Amino acid sequence: MITGAGTGIGAACARALADDCEALVLVGRRLEKLEAVAAGLADSHAGTVVHCRSVDVSNVAAVQGFFHWAKETLDGVDVLVNNAGSPQPKITGGLEDVATVWESTWRANTLSVVLMTEGLKPLLRRPGGRIITIGSFAGEMGTGSPAYAAAKGALETYAVTLMRELGPEGITSNVVAPGYTQGTELLEGRMTPERHERLVAGIAAGRAGTPEETAGAVAYLASPIAGFINGRVLTVNGGTYLSA
Repeated sequence: MITGAGTGIGAACARALADDCEALVLVGRRLEKLEAVAAGLADSHAGTVVHCRSVDVSNVAAVQGFFHWAKETLDGVDVLVNNAGSPQPKITGGLEDVATVWESTWRANTLSVVLMTEGLKPLLRRPGGRIITIGSFAGEMGTGSPAYAAAKGALETYAVTLMRELGPEGITSNVVAPGYTQGTELLEGRMTPERHERLVAGIAAGRAGTPEETAGAVAYLASPIAGFINGRVLTVNGGTYLSA
């Protein structure tokens, strides 16, 4: 099960995980994007069942409706990939605007993960279940937009609390933290050539990452060989050594 599966890292995760699963549940706000990903998988993975569900995972009522469908349809969930999120809007006013922006950013990037994870706990496979959350290098270093960095950083602590709670039941919880990654809607229309050059100059690999490289880390944590990795952050940033 993958949230935010219609584009970017979420879509790449769907393609990477389809190699080793019998069924995928693609979750996102825009059904047409999910169906486009499913159509591509139909060509390359004809034997994989793909469910597409339009859900705003930051909305409690919408998530509750989705859980009702999941309980009626699925016999369990092996892997939950919490990928849905959104960038921080610009703050243009006073404290009221600050509060609005911080609350909306927290809801989109932190609460959405909590709602999906807490609701799906009864369906997670025991033992062997995997919770993999897409964080951000910004959450580790506090770079970029402060509300976004704080919201993503909170996911790392949440993963540890899940490790303590669910680890004895054979379920792991980890975070994959991408660095500067091209090909995502998070940066669409937000990256100037000057900022791109500045960011790349601080990456040992000398380039931005790709959604597929983050998806590769997700696929590893979802695999049986990663069963002893729990409560950790796996950073995928090409060796970022400078703040920018």
